[in-house]
This record gives sequence, C-alpha cells and structure tokens, in this order.
Amino acid sequence: MKILCTICMRGGSKGVINKHLKKINGKPLLWYTINQAIKSKLFNKIIVSTDSNLISNSSIKYGVDKVFSRKKNQALDNTPKLPVIRDTFIKAELYYKTKFDILIDLDATSPLRNVKDIVNSYKQFMREKSENLITASISKKNPYYNVIEFKKDKLSVVKKLNRIPDSRQQTPDTFDMNASIYIWNRKAILKSVISDNKDVFLKKTSLYLMPEERSIDIDSPLDFKIVKYLIERNNNAKKSNTKTI
Repeated sequence: MKILCTICMRGGSKGVINKHLKKINGKPLLWYTINQAIKSKLFNKIIVSTDSNLISNSSIKYGVDKVFSRKKNQALDNTPKLPVIRDTFIKAELYYKTKFDILIDLDATSPLRNVKDIVNSYKQFMREKSENLITASISKKNPYYNVIEFKKDKLSVVKKLNRIPDSRQQTPDTFDMNASIYIWNRKAILKSVISDNKDVFLKKTSLYLMPEERSIDIDSPLDFKIVKYLIERNNNAKKSNTKTI
C-alpha cells in the first residue's frame, strides 16, 4: 500500500491569527502534526498544501517531503477543504509519477491526537474495507435533547423523537466530528468534488471515536489557550516522571 499524508494549512486564518506558526512549548503549532505523521511511520510521502511562504519554510524545516503552493482561490475564508485535499492528492501523484492507494489528511489545528490515533484509525479503515473514514467524539450536546433552534419564531429541539425524552440517556447517540483525521481510498478521493455530506458520508464511511480530550479543533483564541495548556501540562508531567525515574 502506498499511503500519502496531506496537511493543509492556510496562511490567512482569522479566528487565531497565524495560528499554524504560533508557538506551544517552544514549537510552532504545525510541528505537532508533522511530527506525529513522521512518527507514525505509515506514510510514503508527507505533503503540505499552503499559500504561505512562512508555513512552507517551517514545514520543510520540520521534515515534510514536499510543499505545494495553493492558488489564491483555494485560500479564501470560505474555501471548502475537500477540493484542496483532492487537488493536493492529484498534484502529488503527478509530481512523484505514482499512484497512491490511500490518502490520510491530518488537520494541523487538531494537535491533541496522538500517533496511535493515526495508526489505529488506518487499521480500522483497512479492517472495515471502507471508502473513507472520519473521526469524532461523543457529542457534548444532543440534537434530540438540548440543541435548539428557532422554527417559525418558536424555539424547538433540532431533532424530535416520537416520545419526548426525559433525559439525554434516552436519546440516540450522536457524535461531534473533530476534523482530526480523514482517510480516503484512491477511488473515493478522486470522485470527491465539493465539501458537503454526499462527498463525506459515503456508502462505506467508517467512524473512529476519539476521547474529548484529544478532539479539540483550534478555531478560536480560547481553543488555542486550552490546547496550549494541555500540551504544556502533559509535557511537564513527562519531564517530572523522567526526573523521578
């Protein structure tokens, strides 16, 4: 199996300015995902797609195989990610003159995943003979119980059951996609065109569950502070254990 890893990073992030280059424990955010990809020992090639020279230079410094420059129309605030991933996959096949069997995309804004998540999600993907795989955690809020919206100026739960549940435990399980890991086989990614449900949820889509503490996707300054705190706390704990030993 030839496996390609893509890491797509836009330079013009608005929620957290220059978030991919912001440092946590002395390393830029992008380092954590690149390091995990390298440590997994799964990939034939690790590719970055970006519109930023700073991100490009930093990615090369930390060991990616190749950086592809992204066109301006693929680096806008409202640009869907799936076409960018697909375009990067096609560029990689042309550049290396080979066909990759599997594409695994790692989101740099989800650095709390660990190497085992990458390896185990791939094993599940292969075991279940999936077209693609997404990662998620158990929902903190449930659309059958405590996620609400206005319908004709009246508040109502997003999804209704025949019987109104007395507690969340009586509702179907729901999951929050965490954007941490996406996996496609070659046929599925080449068929994908846009970023909506018909291209993400296929006939054979697998779900890899991750705990909440490894599922934070950095989309705001508060997210960044939480992730920074958790990474630095874990690093300090490792240092303390090493000293004790």
